[in-house]
Amino acid sequence: MPLDLFERIAEERIQEAMGRGEFENLAGMGEPLRGLEGYFATPEHLRVGYSMLKSSGFVPEEVSLRKEIELLRERVRASRDGAERRQLGAEIQNLQLKYDLLVERYR
Repeated sequence: MPLDLFERIAEERIQEAMGRGEFENLAGMGEPLRGLEGYFATPEHLRVGYSMLKSSGFVPEEVSLRKEIELLRERVRASRDGAERRQLGAEIQNLQLKYDLLVERYR
């Protein structure tokens, strides 16, 4: 189906739905869209690729590492055991080194 035909059909269906009032009183109507700041902050030539990866559940390794480091830091803050805190600190240092090397490779 040619794109212009598809666009025309889509536009007709939108107009019909608007005529029936299906777009009235929607949640958030008249408010700015939320959650798209990251999308528009991404360079235009990378947006589609990043969106596809995100939709498929892919998480870059550096993001996973940052999350794991933060979880360990929370455990350190919650811990009262000195030995556990030292062990968690060592894990954080190892993950931070791995993260730093990974980020340095991208430069």
